[in-house]
Amino acid sequence: MTGIEENVALLRNEVSDEKASAHDSRAVIHKRLDEQARQTARLDTRVAISGGADVQIREEIKSLKETVEKNQEAVGPALEEWKRMKTIGYGISGLIAFAGLTIGGIIAYASDGAVAALRHWLKIN
Repeated sequence: MTGIEENVALLRNEVSDEKASAHDSRAVIHKRLDEQARQTARLDTRVAISGGADVQIREEIKSLKETVEKNQEAVGPALEEWKRMKTIGYGISGLIAFAGLTIGGIIAYASDGAVAALRHWLKIN
């Protein structure tokens, strides 16, 4: 009978070792599952926060877009007036340049006659 008792004791030891090993293995698995649950909860929180921030940013962009459109409507006539004034300014500048060239040409043409008249008046040959 002692042989049987020894075998039973050995079996019990092996079974208890397997139980301890299984317990440790299950503990590791449960620890990993808990960590996964925490990470999932953090991810859900981040997604919720990001979603709220997206909504807030969209609202800000929408209000800024409305403000810009209102400002463009308010400033539009002034910009058109400025463009018209600029065009008129270019026209006036062109006229002044043309007048200056014309006067310069007339003076250059008349200078020959003026020099001849001056020489005649001063009696210089």
